[in-house]
Amino acid sequence: MAQPSRFISRLRLSQFRNYQAAALDSDGRHVVLVGPNGSGKTNLLEAISLLNPGRGLRGAPFEEVAALGSDGAWAVAMTVETPDGPADIGTGSAGPEGGRRVRINGANARTVEQLADYLRVLWLTPAMDGLFTGPGGDRRRFLDRLITALLPGHSAQVSDFEKAMRQRNRLVEEDAEPAWIGAVEAQMAESAAAIHFARADSLGLLQAMSLEGLAEQSFPAARLALTPLLTDRDVPQSSASLEAELRGIWQNGRAVDRAAGRTLIGPHRVDFEIRHAQKDMPAALGSTGEQKALLIGLILAQARLVRSASGFAPILLLDEIAAHLDPGRREALFAALDALGTQCFMTGTDPILFQALGGRAQLINVRDGRLAPER
Repeated sequence: MAQPSRFISRLRLSQFRNYQAAALDSDGRHVVLVGPNGSGKTNLLEAISLLNPGRGLRGAPFEEVAALGSDGAWAVAMTVETPDGPADIGTGSAGPEGGRRVRINGANARTVEQLADYLRVLWLTPAMDGLFTGPGGDRRRFLDRLITALLPGHSAQVSDFEKAMRQRNRLVEEDAEPAWIGAVEAQMAESAAAIHFARADSLGLLQAMSLEGLAEQSFPAARLALTPLLTDRDVPQSSASLEAELRGIWQNGRAVDRAAGRTLIGPHRVDFEIRHAQKDMPAALGSTGEQKALLIGLILAQARLVRSASGFAPILLLDEIAAHLDPGRREALFAALDALGTQCFMTGTDPILFQALGGRAQLINVRDGRLAPER
């Protein structure tokens, strides 16, 4: 395995989950974290995922990641090797004001999106195994996370829209001044249009990448679609026109939304539809194994897309990835990771599941928040 052009060479945790302090050094190979359930393997993946816009792979409030018994302060720091030299990036608690701060090469970052200049992160966890049969909100959030790896500002647009929508719902319920509601609806419309076009454009690119080289793929490809944003009319093709359309819909629908207690139309109601391409059937009808393989195929396709768009492959975090794959599929996954030219962090309870990686991976034993490299 050739050394990837970007990789995490040093990771440091302080007062994070079950880690009082932990250090991991890497030479660019894949990293396999092995240990019993509850030892802290997923916590370490979560720490890496926080060097990314959003709240990481668990979606937890930042105040909840501090170690028990600590004063609430926590920190994650890493060195990323890049073609331009090493970069030191980190994140941690922001203090009494809550939230978190981000630092890059010793200075406070203006925005969390600046992290994307140094690395992108994608992940797959067992919690996603029910994605195809679960609620639409889970699929929508999954899609938005994929898009954020491609367009780092997307997560902020989603957050801005949801914040404005909650404000609108309160104002509509209180029957506030129409001008106040209209001002909030204008903010919502701006974010909603950006979200819609980011989803539509990114989905088209991901669809093409998923179907590329279909016959040679070891994991199933997906046919992807979004349910309509507007069910009774075509969506305007420009941001300005869509914003105007949504403002009109929300203004005319205030009474109905007040009765419903929520905003009934918008990007928060769109679902992400996925079909197994080779079998031409909804993903929800596939076996558990087929659904897992389809998810892996989607993540690999998105990783290739991010590499094509940004010039470097994202770091992959694959939690308990090998447990439900047969030996052939495991070897195919490891070969696909090598082909990506990326560094991947994987977890498992049994090192034998990763035997096919041989010297391409660094094995780390995890026990009760302590890391011990295999000698």
